[in-house]
Amino acid sequence: MTDKNDGAGTMAGRVCLITGGTGGIGKETAVGLASMGAVVVIVSRNEGRGEAAVQEIRERTGNEQVDMLLADLASLEQVRGLAHAFRAKYPSLHVLINNAGAIFSPRAETPEGLEMTFAVNHLSHFLLTHLLLDMLKASAPSRVVNVASRAHFGETIDFDDLMSSHNYRPFAAYRKSKLANIMFTYELARRLEETRITANAVHPGVVATGWGRNTGWLFRNLVKIGGWFMIGPETGARTSIHVASSPTLERISGKYFDNCREKRSSRASYDVEAARRLWEVSERLTGIAPG
Repeated sequence: MTDKNDGAGTMAGRVCLITGGTGGIGKETAVGLASMGAVVVIVSRNEGRGEAAVQEIRERTGNEQVDMLLADLASLEQVRGLAHAFRAKYPSLHVLINNAGAIFSPRAETPEGLEMTFAVNHLSHFLLTHLLLDMLKASAPSRVVNVASRAHFGETIDFDDLMSSHNYRPFAAYRKSKLANIMFTYELARRLEETRITANAVHPGVVATGWGRNTGWLFRNLVKIGGWFMIGPETGARTSIHVASSPTLERISGKYFDNCREKRSSRASYDVEAARRLWEVSERLTGIAPG
């Protein structure tokens, strides 16, 4: 998905917002959609890195309609600022790709006192989606794509220790956040059944990116060793691009995709009552009014 004009025109005029768009899967997703003619807005924590990514995407695709907004998703206040900045600059939103993800070791907290991995991977995207939901409705048909992971299999949501305050284990916290991504996707799809907005989750594959850089030296080295067996970010972005753009998926919602195909997620991810409870807890933690 890096050739100029590859699929040009198929997403012309469609506005796409991608978190974590300065590197890895997010940047390759931006390249793929920009190659199809989309207006692409990436989110970056660092201005210099963001501007460099915008320039690279423009050069690789020949599409000048690539922009960047600044926000650190570890701060819910900055997530609100991101939504405000996007609304001030763009009149519509057709595709929201909640792609940013991280894992932290040792345990860290956000400015709001929330466990960092869960907050960045789930709560920030839960909040951002809600803040832009009216734009997605007004721009319909539109899509929400949540980048999850196959790592969610075998995990459950412990509502008694959602912030992993006891016996924090980095990868367990990451797995829980990825399960939360999928449960959020399914519950969002149920709540949007009467709209023309679809919500789907994707597993990008085991991708060699900067994932794990916020961890201790042992975990970082294990990730580096594992990198020999991982796919590249260009391959990892294909499922996100497919779910965000394929005409065949315009009415498909509440599904989980792996390698561009619909698959079954874990048994725990289909627990409707747990998903509703997670939604209500997430509303409270992000300060969103119920409903």
